[in-house]
Amino acid sequence: MATDGANGRSSHQISISGKGGPGSSAICSLTNGNNDHDSDVGSEEEMEHDGSSTCGSASAVTISTNATSRSNTPLSHQDGPIRKSGGNNRKRKRPGRTTGKKQPLPKGKYTYVCHIKEDHGQPIFGCQFHINLKDGQNILATVGSKRVSIYECPKGGAFVLTQVYEDPDSDENFYTCAWTDDASGNPLLAAAGARGIIRIFSPGTGTCIKHYLGHGHAINDLIFHPKDPNLLLSASKDHSLRLWNIKTDFCVVIFGGVEGHRDEVLAADIDITGSRLVSCGMDHSLKVWKLDKPEIEEAILSSYIYHPKNSKPFPTMKQNFPDFSTRDVHRNYVDCTKWFGDFIFSKSCEDQVVCWKAGKTFQTWDDVHLNTTEASIITRLDIKDCDIWFIRFSFDYSKKSMALGNKSGKTFIYNLDVVEPSLIKASILTHPKCVTAIRQTALSRDASILICVCDDGTVWRWDINKEHREDIIEK
Repeated sequence: MATDGANGRSSHQISISGKGGPGSSAICSLTNGNNDHDSDVGSEEEMEHDGSSTCGSASAVTISTNATSRSNTPLSHQDGPIRKSGGNNRKRKRPGRTTGKKQPLPKGKYTYVCHIKEDHGQPIFGCQFHINLKDGQNILATVGSKRVSIYECPKGGAFVLTQVYEDPDSDENFYTCAWTDDASGNPLLAAAGARGIIRIFSPGTGTCIKHYLGHGHAINDLIFHPKDPNLLLSASKDHSLRLWNIKTDFCVVIFGGVEGHRDEVLAADIDITGSRLVSCGMDHSLKVWKLDKPEIEEAILSSYIYHPKNSKPFPTMKQNFPDFSTRDVHRNYVDCTKWFGDFIFSKSCEDQVVCWKAGKTFQTWDDVHLNTTEASIITRLDIKDCDIWFIRFSFDYSKKSMALGNKSGKTFIYNLDVVEPSLIKASILTHPKCVTAIRQTALSRDASILICVCDDGTVWRWDINKEHREDIIEK
């Protein structure tokens, strides 16, 4: 089931376009793809919106051309009607207007720098920066097809491909990834996808050090606990979520069952205190599960000290009942959700992102009755051309900005640092060569770099403009 990790890596040709030059590494070779016509600076338009388990050591990590249902979602062409001119082709001056030099549009917060195309040519479904690095390093991971790729994003604009892992199984298609650190502070990367296997990679050693089996179907999302870097949450097509301890290799808790999700779980998130998680899925529902219950805290503690006797497996806890559940926020697949303090942002396939909270607006989470399904809508953000599923938004580290792509290759940047929700504005990043669905976005720790990954296997880099660098907060 496992192969040597060194044999799992190979060299690949990746073309890089834009202002940044090519990079190279001992693992992968890059070709210079810089062309003058590729260095177009994208435009940015201002707009307003309303409102049991098993674990094994593995180093397996030899590209599938089979696309999943996610990549087969039809995209509608947004081309408008062709206007025909007749008679005199000379332009008429409009009354009251004077001809002269065109006034330049104000610059947006981010400017296009460069983009690359991974040679597997399949959709890239996920990307994540390792935000725990505080020394200015910007390490990025992308997942698509059978491949997990790791890049450095140096200042000045470029992509430097450092490592590539490929799964030996042709049926694998990675959908998601997440970063953490081991006890020594060395980075670890978790990735999972169509086969329902979680793989833990060590970039320091260049190998896959562990893998976890337990889910009965594909894994759509991975999230590490913000307080305990050893706890990994997975959301699956098998209608359940699982909490894993990657230090002791136990599945601690399974969330699902009687009152759990009735269809594929598409995304999840853990709040900054580590006390609650929210999940969403194809059943149109959003569910909140408390992690600070005494029985769950005891199970987590037990996962660190448990010693199996007579080969007895770890007693995984099962949570069948969420602490809050609602289907009143969205009326279609809910494919992304994230905490925003005590509020929740969630996105559905109905061209909309909603900010909401459980119960009444004045109620705290502890005051919300267990059986209530009422949700208070704080604001709704309408997104054009975002009616296909598995498109995800991201926050920056300080949660002052939100980035979301759509199916026509545009990226919406929302300014969340406002005094009231009605003042939330968005700018739009566009590039003439970015025309396929943007599956996920990622912002670096200081929000100076924005990454977008697309259905055509491209990775796009946008850097913050000089006049906005004072907004960067060093953490």
